[in-house]
Amino acid sequence: LRIMGVLQRIGVAYVIGALITLRGTWRQHLVTLVAILLGYWALMTLVTVPDQGRPGWQLLDKPDAVLSAWLDRQILTTNHLWASAKTWDPEGLLSSLPAVGSMMIGQLAGRWIGSPRALAERLNGMFAVGALLLMIGLMWHWVFPINKSLWTSSYVVFAGGMALVTLATCMWIIDVRGWKRWTTFFVIYGTNPMIAFLGSGLMARLTVTLLKVPTADGPESVQWVVYQAIFAPILEPRVASLGYAVTFVGFWFVILWALWRRNIFLKV
Repeated sequence: LRIMGVLQRIGVAYVIGALITLRGTWRQHLVTLVAILLGYWALMTLVTVPDQGRPGWQLLDKPDAVLSAWLDRQILTTNHLWASAKTWDPEGLLSSLPAVGSMMIGQLAGRWIGSPRALAERLNGMFAVGALLLMIGLMWHWVFPINKSLWTSSYVVFAGGMALVTLATCMWIIDVRGWKRWTTFFVIYGTNPMIAFLGSGLMARLTVTLLKVPTADGPESVQWVVYQAIFAPILEPRVASLGYAVTFVGFWFVILWALWRRNIFLKV
């Protein structure tokens, strides 16, 4: 049984992030955010990993050798880590620390968006800070690579900057220019994210690993059979893979659209 996971990571990050940001000023929150990201950087690069005998900066290209992986094995044990690796977990304990930083960037952005300032001022601020974070993240990448599996500090900063610029762009298109028709697809997905996440994850598990179809070469996954029967014969491999993925997303859009029409939403 895997103890950590995507939803668990979200829960941990939101609980800790909320406790930090419920009190204090935005300046105090910013200082805390910087301290978290710098602290994680120091832990992952300067501390000698016990079972490797080498500092972390020499091991960043080996996800099972870094300090966060060692800590997960000591506390969670290999029986409770990500099944695809067994020796490390991309949503492990120590890497949840910078994930709190991601949550705090979102909290600061939300506070800025909800401020009484003029829309133009809010958008300018988001574009400016987003561009600055993108630059800092890319520069930090030189010594602490942008890596989602390790949730590196450079990844937090870069992804936060990208999110700010993307969100500001959407706000400019929708709220300033008034172009809204194209958003329906995303609104339908966004109003039922839990069903989309859990349902598509369950479907993927069923079609890839659990359900098998008899073939001339033996049992094969439903995903493999569908891909080989529909997409592979008519499309080049990369395009066929993309076609399968787009079809998967479209299938769940139809389900979510039906729920949206009936005002059925799963909320936590």
